[in-house]
Amino acid sequence: MEITETVHEPLRREFRITVGVRDLDDKLMTRLQGMKDQVNLKGFRPGKVPVSHLRKTFGKSMMGEIVQEAVAETSQKAVEERSLRPAMSPQIQMVSQFEQVINGGEDLIFTMGIDLMPDFKLAELSSISLTRPTADVSDENVNDSLKRLAAQQRTFEPKGDDAAAQDSDQLVIDFIGKIDGIPFEGGTAENAELVIGSGSFIPGFEEQLKGAKAGDAKTISVTFPADYPSANLAGKFAEFDVTVKEVRRGIEAEVDESLATKLGLESLDKLRDAAQAQLAAEFGRASRAHLKRALLDALDVAHSFELPPGMVDAEFKQIWAQVEQDIKSGNMAEEDKSKSEDELKEEFRKIAERRVRLGLVLSEFGRVNKVEVTQDELNRAVVAQARQYPGQEKRIFEIYRNNPDAVAQLRAPIFEDKVVDFLTGQVKIEDKQVSREDLFKDPDDLAKILKAN
Repeated sequence: MEITETVHEPLRREFRITVGVRDLDDKLMTRLQGMKDQVNLKGFRPGKVPVSHLRKTFGKSMMGEIVQEAVAETSQKAVEERSLRPAMSPQIQMVSQFEQVINGGEDLIFTMGIDLMPDFKLAELSSISLTRPTADVSDENVNDSLKRLAAQQRTFEPKGDDAAAQDSDQLVIDFIGKIDGIPFEGGTAENAELVIGSGSFIPGFEEQLKGAKAGDAKTISVTFPADYPSANLAGKFAEFDVTVKEVRRGIEAEVDESLATKLGLESLDKLRDAAQAQLAAEFGRASRAHLKRALLDALDVAHSFELPPGMVDAEFKQIWAQVEQDIKSGNMAEEDKSKSEDELKEEFRKIAERRVRLGLVLSEFGRVNKVEVTQDELNRAVVAQARQYPGQEKRIFEIYRNNPDAVAQLRAPIFEDKVVDFLTGQVKIEDKQVSREDLFKDPDDLAKILKAN
């Protein structure tokens, strides 16, 4: 094995790593010898299968595993021998032809790039003072919530063949989704029920069905969200061939004892109590979101250090890809429409730098204070993701079961929230009462209100 450092920068290291054919072959022969006495193959007595036959039968698949393990082990060795602190997972790039390596025709050669954790001093938490907005749940809030619950429990009846679909109407549809003209897995359904305005389908799907009538056939064009769990669909443009089979109108439910019974509660009073508790939880989450934003702003101001350029570039590319998608779909913020591309790139690069800086700060606070994400927390997050895609739960579970990167994307926000919870327990916090309307305002707008008061 040979590890050669090719780039040595303050926050970046790159290596060229070579593992010889002979070393890989020795590992393969050791494994084959170890399994020789345990394998039963047709035509051979137990324990008498020749190693040459085992190699012919299992060698290629085994060598694939050995190569993957060699990459992981040698990468880890390069990091440990130099006492490096990676800021993110190393970037691995194969130099050898993978097929040639597993066939024993080439040395394993790959490059590894590592962005390093910068050295910086964590801010003194006792010096940070924050304002947390809070709001009480009023009777009016509860009444409005009960009205929304009743609307959700409405039933539907046919509007008639010539009736055009409007907001809140329910459609019964068949559809086939295609990307580049080819149907994709999970994109087909029959007799699907869709309420226009519910937001239960891909953004932009429901709006294109307004005005549709029973018997209509429409082609709907949408773009999957960039953060869609299925990587092969995320950010992709798709077309759906939709057949409208029926248009139904909603019949509102009354806020009374029967509504409470329908929802599994003993009485209307119990339903009101449940609504009160749910609203209190929603207000609490909104309050926490504002507090988190204030904390992140304070941490951003309190820390200044050089950032790993690779991390900033990767974050910027992700942000810019979403910006380009917004431009393409016409979803740009009004204040950004008059800006040049260079102006936008400058602004969003600053956002990327802020995200990377705060990510490193939170990561270091978490490391120092031994904050960890449990398997149970990850499992709950996967279930929550699956519930966002009714009818596709099994597929979502499989995605996370077979994709470590997808799991890592779930772990990151959980870790961040746990660190934030820890930090808010260490800083000074003043609670300030605000109205419900103000509590759910944009953080920048609420910050101005709090400052004015």
